[in-house]
Amino acid sequence: MAETKKIKTALISVFHKDGLDELLKKLNAEGVKFLSTGGTQTFIESLGYECGKVEDVTTYPSILGGRVKTLHPKVFGGILGRRDNEGDREQMAQYDIPEIDLVIVDLYPFEDTVASGASDADIIEKIDIGGISLIRAGAKNFKDVVIVPSKAEYGVLLDILNRKGAETDIEDRRMFATRAFGVSSHYDTAIHGWFGK
Repeated sequence: MAETKKIKTALISVFHKDGLDELLKKLNAEGVKFLSTGGTQTFIESLGYECGKVEDVTTYPSILGGRVKTLHPKVFGGILGRRDNEGDREQMAQYDIPEIDLVIVDLYPFEDTVASGASDADIIEKIDIGGISLIRAGAKNFKDVVIVPSKAEYGVLLDILNRKGAETDIEDRRMFATRAFGVSSHYDTAIHGWFGK
């Protein structure tokens, strides 16, 4: 069935790594390839798994003090490319854009940073840009991509993997997309509230 999709490559970019190890173990056992940046990549490799570097895909290092890591056409093309669109597939081949089937994100803790009494400068650095963009891209292309938008959903994906292996159906992906836009909306509302105070 065309609406069932196999997860072959996962992009993982998370702030909170607790609870991720069990999910990585299952994904690895299912033969899923990992792609990541910075601390998440180091964490994945520390568990003994191979992990491709996003910067090897983009040919750019993490720049501007880590403010720009994943924001690149080769990353977003891999998430937003429509697998059933001939033009998209041709361009992905032309520009050597890898298909990314699963995106796991856990955003910078903006609300916790505000609650801690941190300085305005520190709070502003906890406004996630790449992560929120990955969430929106994965959710927009839920027809082809699984988006896990926070650590609260790690267990939800693990349950699906334990039942079905590295395959999801359209209902699974739509459910994750719905949750993803909920995370995005809540996050932006918190930022808007802080700026408006």
